[in-house]
Amino acid sequence: MTFWMALILGAVQGVAEFLPISSSGHLSLLQYFFGMEEPDALYNILLHFATLVAVCVVYWRDIVDMIVEFFRGIAALAFPRGGRERGNPPEGRRLVLLVILGTLPLFLVLPFDDLVEGMGANPMFVALMLMLTGCILFLSDHYAKGRKTVRTVTVKDALLVGLAQGLATIPGLSRSGTTISAGMALGFDRNFAVRYSFLLSLPAVLGATLLKVVKVAVEGEVDLTLLPMYLSGMTVAGVVGYFSIRLVKLLADKGKFGRFAYYCWVVGAVALIASFFL
Repeated sequence: MTFWMALILGAVQGVAEFLPISSSGHLSLLQYFFGMEEPDALYNILLHFATLVAVCVVYWRDIVDMIVEFFRGIAALAFPRGGRERGNPPEGRRLVLLVILGTLPLFLVLPFDDLVEGMGANPMFVALMLMLTGCILFLSDHYAKGRKTVRTVTVKDALLVGLAQGLATIPGLSRSGTTISAGMALGFDRNFAVRYSFLLSLPAVLGATLLKVVKVAVEGEVDLTLLPMYLSGMTVAGVVGYFSIRLVKLLADKGKFGRFAYYCWVVGAVALIASFFL
């Protein structure tokens, strides 16, 4: 892999990881039609870590509050005091609970990891899933403005958004697009739908990254001479990812989240037609 390819892959990761256009779907199609090589194991880990950092930068206040309230919640369980807080926990503590609930459905997907990964090798299937993503995004702009926030979202709502995140592991389905649209369909406030979607990505990305770190460490696939190139790509992925999150927040707030549907339809249709001839 060349230095410029590392930068390009970093930019693609930063854009496709957060914009609702399916990073896995794009990578699968690029590999099939253009022979683009998948980043090596270590660089793949570093790119995902960079996008994780981008989410942390945008939502750092929420994350700090969640960490503090997580430990306060444990202390409250260990040393119950009773009183008003039991029925009305702080927002940060409630958000921790919602993220945990939304992450649980991912464990249902784990047994099918190899099957899901194999789906990415079929360009026709990936193209159809991209077009389905377009339909999901198009519908999102037509939902009535929701009012549910961290205070009013239910356990059922969190589990359903989590289920949407589990389904979005299928190549071609956008994780952010599916979860944000699911939140809007359930009556979430648009800003909260985006906020919850990106915060919900943290355990999923962190868990997947840790698993890959263990695998790389066991297999010894580390070439330290490539580290400067990798760090450059990480920087690009993080910076581009930061602005991609900002763009998603802006468009969702203005009710224009569905604009990405047209892009998904075009790319999906072109890939579907090309798959018949190549």
